[in-house]
Amino acid sequence: MKKLSFSVLIMAVSIFLLTACSGEKNSSIKHEDGKINIITTYSVIYDIVKNVGGDAVEVHSLAPIGSDPHQYDPLPADVQKATDADIIFYNGLNLETGGAWFTDMIETAGKGGKDAPVFNISEDVKPMYLKSDGNKGEEDPHAWLDVSNGIKYTENVKKALVKVDPDNKELYEKNTADYIVQLEKLDEEISEKLKGIPDEKRLLISSEGAFKYFSAAYGFEAHYIWEINSHSEGTPEQLKAIVDIIREKNVKALFVESSVDPRSMETVSKETGVPIAGKIFTDSLGKPGADGDTYIKMVEWNADTIYKGLKE
Repeated sequence: MKKLSFSVLIMAVSIFLLTACSGEKNSSIKHEDGKINIITTYSVIYDIVKNVGGDAVEVHSLAPIGSDPHQYDPLPADVQKATDADIIFYNGLNLETGGAWFTDMIETAGKGGKDAPVFNISEDVKPMYLKSDGNKGEEDPHAWLDVSNGIKYTENVKKALVKVDPDNKELYEKNTADYIVQLEKLDEEISEKLKGIPDEKRLLISSEGAFKYFSAAYGFEAHYIWEINSHSEGTPEQLKAIVDIIREKNVKALFVESSVDPRSMETVSKETGVPIAGKIFTDSLGKPGADGDTYIKMVEWNADTIYKGLKE
């Protein structure tokens, strides 16, 4: 907590200096380039917003690709971007609450009011809940890994953009309709593909317990080393518990996420003799030009990797 408090202090000082030098911010959303300035908390939302907003928006993701949005520590420049933003989108469902970084940033940026243009992208998603000690009863944030929830995210982005920028309503509605067609096709295709995995092999083992929504949607039994990214990851107790499950259920393949340290899963693989079948994406897209660099591509990659790992 000391680190976070110091960061917030630095942010506040930086904003004071920047705003003092630049004068009062223009409240109009009509910038010189005609685009709406948008901040998202992480890369999955970034990509959805880009698809809905198209050429009418300029979007920046706070948590860099490959990083963990659970425990992100904002830079002073991030708070200035949030201060200048016309819209801020966040996931909610307990994602951005690590160290209270998002709440602190929003307050420091002057966007903590009831009518501030800060939108929860997971509105109307039916939450699943955490079960582990210290987190029991909290919402599991990883709803986007079920594509039907990704469609809800998309609709929520459209509603927010239309509210803030009604002049571009037709563009946002058209982009949303086109994107949802792609998401519905994706949902159908991966559902059909994953049906090819035999029932006795439908055991999905990951580092973080991020695949509850995915597993409920596509018919898997999910297990994990730790339930949600925090400061307690890969403890001896957690490792022993997952090793026991793998042996009891005769699991044939393990998976490791792109945004976590792989050493815990490597230890599990060595202890059980079960191979790591591949990398999957959870809290971040892949780097531009690489595997999984859009929301659609990350879900496709996950489905293909899981299928190949469990089918054989």
